[in-house]
Amino acid sequence: MNPIAEFVKTNRKKAGHTQEEFAMRSGLGLRFVRDLEQGKETVRMDKVNNTLEMFGAIAVPGRKEDK
Repeated sequence: MNPIAEFVKTNRKKAGHTQEEFAMRSGLGLRFVRDLEQGKETVRMDKVNNTLEMFGAIAVPGRKEDK
């Protein structure tokens, strides 16, 4: 799982929200929340940052980890 997907999923669950509840509270679509949590690589960065903003975070550049 990619770090952003893991962060969102973990923090959403800590907040006690289902994907549906989180989508409604954040103003994002359920499909987007699902795609993001599944690590889909083609999600829109503006929506990613809107999502992370719900947890007081933003996406920043970082080094890619070796597999």
